Amino acid sequence: MEKAVRLVILKVLLILIFGGWVAVWILKPTRLWTRNWKEAEERAKLTVFGYYGLDFAVYTFPVIALVIIGLVYFNFLSEQPIKRRQAGIPSTGFSNPVIINSFVGVLSALEILVLLLFVIFLAWTFYIRVSNDFKNLNPAKSVGLNLWQVKYLRVATRFGLLAEVCLALLLLPILRGLALFQLLGIQFEASVRYHVWLGTSMIFLATLHGGSTLFIWAVSHQIQDEIRKWQRTGRIYLAGEIALVTGLVIWITSLPQIRRKRFEIFYYTHHLYIVFLIFFLFHTGDRHFYMVFPGIFLFSLDKLLRIIQSKPGTCVLSARLFPNKAVELILPKDPSLKYTPTSVLYMKIPSISKFQWHSFSITSCSNIDDQTMSVIIKGKGGWTGSVHDMIQAEMDSNGDHISCIPIAIEGPYGPPSLDFLSLFLIAGGIGITPFLSILKEIASVPRSNRLPSQIHLIYVVKKSQDICLLNSISPLLLNQSSKQFRLKLSAFVTQEDKSTNGITIRELFNDLSLVQTVNFSTRGSNYAVHGLESPLWMAVITAFTSIVFLVFLMCFNHIFLPSEKKISTSEKMVVHQEKKGSKEKTPSLIVDFILLSSFIIAIIFTTSVAIILRWKRFKKDIPSVSPKQGEFEELNFVELGSSVEEHEIHYGGRPNFQEIFSKFSMETRGSDVGVFVCGPETMKESVASLCQLKSQGFNIAAKGNKPYFTFHSLNFTF
Repeated sequence: MEKAVRLVILKVLLILIFGGWVAVWILKPTRLWTRNWKEAEERAKLTVFGYYGLDFAVYTFPVIALVIIGLVYFNFLSEQPIKRRQAGIPSTGFSNPVIINSFVGVLSALEILVLLLFVIFLAWTFYIRVSNDFKNLNPAKSVGLNLWQVKYLRVATRFGLLAEVCLALLLLPILRGLALFQLLGIQFEASVRYHVWLGTSMIFLATLHGGSTLFIWAVSHQIQDEIRKWQRTGRIYLAGEIALVTGLVIWITSLPQIRRKRFEIFYYTHHLYIVFLIFFLFHTGDRHFYMVFPGIFLFSLDKLLRIIQSKPGTCVLSARLFPNKAVELILPKDPSLKYTPTSVLYMKIPSISKFQWHSFSITSCSNIDDQTMSVIIKGKGGWTGSVHDMIQAEMDSNGDHISCIPIAIEGPYGPPSLDFLSLFLIAGGIGITPFLSILKEIASVPRSNRLPSQIHLIYVVKKSQDICLLNSISPLLLNQSSKQFRLKLSAFVTQEDKSTNGITIRELFNDLSLVQTVNFSTRGSNYAVHGLESPLWMAVITAFTSIVFLVFLMCFNHIFLPSEKKISTSEKMVVHQEKKGSKEKTPSLIVDFILLSSFIIAIIFTTSVAIILRWKRFKKDIPSVSPKQGEFEELNFVELGSSVEEHEIHYGGRPNFQEIFSKFSMETRGSDVGVFVCGPETMKESVASLCQLKSQGFNIAAKGNKPYFTFHSLNFTF
């Protein structure tokens, strides 16, 4: 009872803080806020915190507080027993597909609502800002500009503020260890597209801002004077131009046409975000930077903690080479590391690339494999092809035991749990990998627990040899005992016909001669993968970093900037009049460098503490690799009662999802069915359309008994 009360209190705190932060952004464009905020800043200057402390507390800290409280919430939640849902309660109906389009993808009602509210907020902000600007317009102060040029210049400035709003949210969806979106049940691989939308919107608005400003300078014949200005006060135009060009380069190289074909170009140019953010600070000044600072603060801390977490490196224990150029890597795992199905880890192999990290879905189950975890990589060229070729070459030249392959692992990251009364799993090609972990997890749970009563796995492949990726769950598929649970496989081989290859499911699994196994030496590293730190530990580190940053910021400001208390009354009046005229919008390089230095020192100081604590932990209790960890073992599953005769293999065509859904509906009346899809986008769109149709009451006659299909799209590559 006490734990439940704590969770409720934390939820209320999260809602209140989030509501307050949103209210600040809504009120910020209004005259009421502007007038009161200036007075609050003036009063704060006389305190030890200064105006920068007030800006940090109002604009930056609420988001950091959300992460801290959210991590504490997850820590308490992990101590709670999992409560199973009751049948017939579609708890995630609001997240089911509403818009299905090849351009925007699959959008739920909740996503559309949030997107609509965000667009309304941008329009509201733009309207209020421009209306106030036009009311207070003073063309006399704009030398060399006529009325329409002054108006258009103000509009251009407000486009920049809209880009600033997008930048404030841009980095939040791609947090991993400090993930905010996980509070809403949205995993990292799904929230990446929100990052893409925000980045595209930001670049579009920033281009309107910069392009419109350059246009006014050109028509007023001031472009040569203004474009190269790096003045001490006022807008630093050159810094803004550098930031805009850098942002455009990042955006262009992240387009799918480049990202998918030239991943290295996308990966390396994306690190120009450091240049972009620094010059954005110089262009706008510290007061605007505090508004976008939460994402920068959390992203930087998250990235450094992930780097620390991936140290020390480990090694590949063993590997299986499949005939379809796929390779299964077995990695050492600390027995205390637990993860949920569909979890994703990030991998770096220094012998292939010292900087590139690639994401893969874990195919093993931590309830079954105490000391190992596995991933399957399909060699498609580039980095993944190099992994397959490297292992194949070593196997051909050195036999059964080859030298150690050093590897760095980050993660795993995954949902707290997956809980449905029935499961519909649809995979295409290498998209089968997250479902292997789901099936192993279900098989490992005792019968007394509530499990899915119906599981239908649809696997679409090009060649029949691709079905060999199901090898690790073959005992599950070939078991013919108890009928308490039902698992059915329907395999579709699209590029072969039955006349040329009529192999059955049993024959495919019994023929293991094409799967090669190799064991590696572990002399290069004796460390097992230990996973992420506890949420409570990360909450403490985040709070500690924010405190250190604020302390250094206050110290530097009081050392390098004149104190308000030391200025005489007459000087204060002069300064006040000057500030009133400039509206305190002028950035200062000194203040910018103070903010930047405080941030860098706080991050370095905190990561140093984290490294020392981690080193002491490993020195005391090293998760070492056992000599037997690399050996493949036959897995013992809880019997699910699948009969091999129930499984189907179809040649020469794609699945008819309409027919399959209709049959599954008859077998699972009134159930809450989780539909998970991992594969090509066209497949996801087809399945999403059927989930939308089947779950919105179009079949009125069967409405009382029909199942409710909840669509979930799984991704582990971006």
